[in-house]
Amino acid sequence: MGVLSILDRSHSVAKPGFSRWMVPPAALCIHLCIGQAYAFSVFNLPMSKLIGITKSAPDDWKLTDLGWIFSIAIFVLGFSAAVLGRWVEEGGPRRTMFTAALCFGGGFLVSAFGVSVHQLWIVYLGYGVLGGCGLGLGYISPVSTLMKWFPDRPGMATGMAIMGFGGAAMIAAPLSVWLMSVFSSPGHVGVAETFVVMGLVYACFMLVGAAIVRLPPPGWKPEGFVPPAQPKKLVTTKDVYVYQALKTPQFWLIWIVLCMNVTAGIGVLGQASAMSQEMFPGRVTAAAAGGFVGLLSIFNMAGRFFWASTSDYIGRKNTYFVFFVLGFVLYALVPYFGGAGNLALFVLGFCVILSMYGGGFATVPAYLKDMFGTRYVGAIHGMLITAWSVAGVLGPVLVNYIRQYQLDSGVPKAQAYNVTMYIMAGLLVVGFIANTLIKAVDDRHHMEPETVDDVVGVA
Repeated sequence: MGVLSILDRSHSVAKPGFSRWMVPPAALCIHLCIGQAYAFSVFNLPMSKLIGITKSAPDDWKLTDLGWIFSIAIFVLGFSAAVLGRWVEEGGPRRTMFTAALCFGGGFLVSAFGVSVHQLWIVYLGYGVLGGCGLGLGYISPVSTLMKWFPDRPGMATGMAIMGFGGAAMIAAPLSVWLMSVFSSPGHVGVAETFVVMGLVYACFMLVGAAIVRLPPPGWKPEGFVPPAQPKKLVTTKDVYVYQALKTPQFWLIWIVLCMNVTAGIGVLGQASAMSQEMFPGRVTAAAAGGFVGLLSIFNMAGRFFWASTSDYIGRKNTYFVFFVLGFVLYALVPYFGGAGNLALFVLGFCVILSMYGGGFATVPAYLKDMFGTRYVGAIHGMLITAWSVAGVLGPVLVNYIRQYQLDSGVPKAQAYNVTMYIMAGLLVVGFIANTLIKAVDDRHHMEPETVDDVVGVA
């Protein structure tokens, strides 16, 4: 009991003299690990050849079945963040990050066992469910904490936290390919051993982040920071209680905005490695595809910081307008780039798309803060991430099953993704409409100042 008490919220409050710039590295320790989910596609083809080794055998797992690992993990990410959002706020970031480390690392170990006995349901349970809980807890805690430390630049703060999640694949993709090559043999692809090593390494780094993180003392403000007397348009200085936020149209419109933006990108990202090899056969090798995933990771990461920081100046609503308009144009052009064999424009198009995909994640917490205030933004953010859960299933299902339908209909592999790209462009139109309808929260939803201190349950 005495040892575990160090995880309590009271032991996480910063002492005088603590620099708020120590918190971003703690957030990165978490997000650079859990963001490995974006590189999971590099395991899909090897895991479809666990028995056949060089090519898929009849008893090997199919890509459509393997795609559910990623989808389950993202679904559980959103579900756990929504259900445990208040627990995160009440217990503080250290307890949450510690739990996330055990879940995420443990998910790899359980999955390694599932691979070794060739039982896909165990991999679903390991990486999908247990690892997904680690994803959800690890994702929202650093975001909420950083926004408390940086009230003067909330967009930049969320960008700092979430850019690590987007950039993790830059490390994880080549690392995964290298580890599988180290552990592989003529009769073995080395996936299980790779899972064990990555689970242990990630758990260690996440525990370092849990040790570093701190909360600001009550009433703390950055030196020289004075809140503006007249807030910007669509920015409130009042708070909305976490469950009251669910009763506002603004919450559900932002939910749609995030869901459409994520669905359009996540399905492609989940199959980026296989897609690039199939659309450009003979030109993109497995190693090059891993590099492509890593490149997307760079833009995913950079976009999170760039777009979220930009939103501090042009506003969250205008930032999402850019995402939906430019994204629609690029998705509509991708089939043309592929058909013309223009690999450079194909790569460039998806790099820009992934920068806005990541930027959407990094900008939405600040959007929520503008709409509902700062006090309960962590818990509200956790509930909003259910949009990510839906998108995590919808996006990969659209890509995987439409691809399979196209192949079964006799469409060449290089053209099997064209219809999906047009559907993604259509989803961005839906997001554009939802973003257009967002306006300031009605005053009746705001908490009275004396009521704020009376609410118990969320610190």
